[in-house]
Amino acid sequence: MNSGDDASFPDRVPRLVSSRMRNASSGVTILLSVHNGEAYLNAQIDSFLAQDYTNWRLIWRDDGSSDASRSIVRAFAAHRGAGRCLEIDAGTSACLGIAESYRRLLAHVRPGAMVAFSDQDDVWLPDKLQRAVTRLGDVPAGTPALYCARQVLTDNTLKPIGLSPALTPPASCLSALTQNIATGCTVVFNAATLALLMATQPPPSLILHDWWAYLTVSAAGGTICVDNSPSILYRQHGANAIGAAPSRLNRGKAALRRGPTAFMAIFRSSLDWLLAHGTILSPETIDALVIIRDGLRGGPLSRMRLLWRFPHLARAGFAENLLFRLWFVCG
Repeated sequence: MNSGDDASFPDRVPRLVSSRMRNASSGVTILLSVHNGEAYLNAQIDSFLAQDYTNWRLIWRDDGSSDASRSIVRAFAAHRGAGRCLEIDAGTSACLGIAESYRRLLAHVRPGAMVAFSDQDDVWLPDKLQRAVTRLGDVPAGTPALYCARQVLTDNTLKPIGLSPALTPPASCLSALTQNIATGCTVVFNAATLALLMATQPPPSLILHDWWAYLTVSAAGGTICVDNSPSILYRQHGANAIGAAPSRLNRGKAALRRGPTAFMAIFRSSLDWLLAHGTILSPETIDALVIIRDGLRGGPLSRMRLLWRFPHLARAGFAENLLFRLWFVCG
């Protein structure tokens, strides 16, 4: 990942933003897609108002709720959040799904703003946005950058039950192909990343908005800012769209249930998507991806050679990486 001078970027990534567009005066745009979240929505949007960093606006849409979700956010927009909220698709009740809903929201962000993804059922710690803005502000102008953080895992009453795994910055975009470390509800990214995402649509078909952003920034040689201090209370309950397993054992069980076929379908889809957007990649990255794509067409021996040749094709944690290697070779 690039963490210093951005002189190499003009040759690979279109300079879609100026240094002025990166200025924090543009603020942070929070993106929120809601779907039957009435039980927890008020606590989430209350935590927006409690942020130490106050230069934010909210763009939101209702993704086909059958409960009072839309009414709750509209009431917030009319009163506590007056003047800083924008509802899109207000006249429809279409359920587009998580990935498409956030893609729609992204299209309405003003160029130059930082962007924060939000879930509907968490609670942000008061310094969440300020910490993200500070870290992103250290990145050179024009360099795509994405911030993500650990979470305090809680039950549905916000009683802590553990911490999400510690984060390690990816060694290369190959790591980002195998695993998403950027949990969406903690993600904040800069204006250069926004421009990059808008220029590389549509996103990969089999991953969600957070992995798309993380993979794109990693592949473009951008900066991944990891924060191992938790930034949110990540509520776990029966209706979580994704959720987080609080133990390695439970995460392993969930991975086993998904199986190699589903995982390798995601891997191949994302790899093909990156190769279709080669203008954001370095020649070295393109060469590596082509070798991996071609090697996957071979048998187990060919795939084992890929793992030996590209050590960054790996997941965090011994057990998870062992399972990944098995799937990669056999799936």
